[in-house]
Amino acid sequence: MNQTQVTEFVLLGFSHGRPFLFALFLAIYLATLLGNSVILSLVSLDRRLHSPMYFFLGHLSCLDLCYSSVTVPKILANALCPRATISYRGCLAQMFLLMWCAGAECALLALMAYDRFAAVCQPLRYCQALRRSACAAAAAGCWLWGLLDSTLHTLLAARLSFCGAARLQHIFCDAPPLLAAACSDTRPNQLALHISSIFMGLSPFLLVVVSYLCILATVLGMPLATSRRKAFSTCSAHLIVVTLYFVAANLNYNRPSSGYSPAADTLVSVLYCIVIPMLNPLVYSLRNREVWGALRKALRVGATPGSLGSNA
Repeated sequence: MNQTQVTEFVLLGFSHGRPFLFALFLAIYLATLLGNSVILSLVSLDRRLHSPMYFFLGHLSCLDLCYSSVTVPKILANALCPRATISYRGCLAQMFLLMWCAGAECALLALMAYDRFAAVCQPLRYCQALRRSACAAAAAGCWLWGLLDSTLHTLLAARLSFCGAARLQHIFCDAPPLLAAACSDTRPNQLALHISSIFMGLSPFLLVVVSYLCILATVLGMPLATSRRKAFSTCSAHLIVVTLYFVAANLNYNRPSSGYSPAADTLVSVLYCIVIPMLNPLVYSLRNREVWGALRKALRVGATPGSLGSNA
């Protein structure tokens, strides 16, 4: 095989519609920045949102900002260039950061499911189980969990060889298109992805399922319909986010070996890494009275500095 030292990858996903791609991803990125920045600001400033649920939501918004900022600025730059490329080191760095966010978000969504389980099923122990120090340690564990996973995949990817012109059928760097472009043995990488899918994806998802089965049993046992509706409403946003995220993540990292076109691969990755981070703040805010109340208070004309949370 004609193996060469790769210095850059050519991204073939930009072959058509560059002006449209630029406008589309710019709009998505601005919406992602605005939505997640608003959530982060409200969670930080309004004391009514200083609870475990919103503490974890703040970390989710931070992860969503990282997701988009890792990929979209480079996509926008390449959409304006006649030749879309990314350096070899830049590609590995992009993959490392994406997989870090992916692993951390899987763990964080499981942690948020436990928060809802504790609030609905064990309300008397909620404050003790999710005290501030425990929440901070759990959130740090989520970030570390993702860091260890991404480090493993990046080290394995750095050992790959590429033949001739290194071309990726994609618009950014991620593990699946990188493995598809390699001409060396990718079985260790594929095995690591499958094992990681079990520990980083399936295990948190099962914890979410178990948590919501317990929540469902508790809610159905509540005597008042208003209590049941209130309990379900506190969980609905998280359920939507979990469903979107885990379905897209599974499609992104556990694709069938045949039957997927490069365009479909790119579409799945864009949905997983770019579109969902834009949707999450919308899902969490649309039916959340506390978030809307905090936002109205923040936007109130004539609000004085420090007014947020003054009536908490």
